[in-house]
Amino acid sequence: MATPLQSRALNPSFAGLEPCRRPRRFLGRPHGLRLAPPSPGLSSCCSGLSASAGVAPLTARKAVAPRPASAAAAAGAAGEPATSFHGLCYVVRDNIDTDQIIPAEYLTLVPSNPAEYEKLGSYALIGLPESYETRFIEPNETKTKYKIVIGGENFGCGSSREHAPVALGAAGVVAVVAESYARIFFRNSVSTGEVYPLETDVRICEECRTGDTVTIELAESKLINHTTGKEYELKPIGDAGPVIEAGGIFAYARKTGMIPSQAA
Repeated sequence: MATPLQSRALNPSFAGLEPCRRPRRFLGRPHGLRLAPPSPGLSSCCSGLSASAGVAPLTARKAVAPRPASAAAAAGAAGEPATSFHGLCYVVRDNIDTDQIIPAEYLTLVPSNPAEYEKLGSYALIGLPESYETRFIEPNETKTKYKIVIGGENFGCGSSREHAPVALGAAGVVAVVAESYARIFFRNSVSTGEVYPLETDVRICEECRTGDTVTIELAESKLINHTTGKEYELKPIGDAGPVIEAGGIFAYARKTGMIPSQAA
């Protein structure tokens, strides 16, 4: 039996239909560019493009300055691995989603732009409900005084936006300590190298208060609350630690020789 997908010759019921029109080609060659032989002055990924009149050569364009290192990456910037973090903590509860960490209206900010990276940090945790009376970042400031965020279950749930850990790192947060994380937030924290996502089996969020002075000892996998005098055991960060310390997955790959360094 003929089917609608068979040719017109085999299916008489389609005899009166117009022939299928050929799809239009929307991806034409960009104006002002022509194909040219590979040039040794250009990288292999763009060697087939040559600038014509009115288009600046790729090699002559101004390079974008690298964004500032996150607080987590800067902690080990002296050449030695970061072993401890000390500062004030900011306490939140369960199910802090990415809209609360950085609302969608600020996702137009580009983290690779240093100025916009700093601005992104100034909006970190601005989406928290009004029940959080203490602001994470003071008005007219771009950095927070809280270096460690303490949360409950399912921290970072919601969308997969990388801006969430990036905003925290840009704001000056070194580590987040929570009972559990949304898997995508945990992975984004490691791959961007912005914050250490540390886990604990204890509901520290119910025993600590915003403004408490705490210390995280990575080597010993513990958190010390100096305000209350209590200590809490943390789960080891494991192989994710060196990746965060290096500044993210690509920086770690360059550092270990998995991919060529940018200077090469």
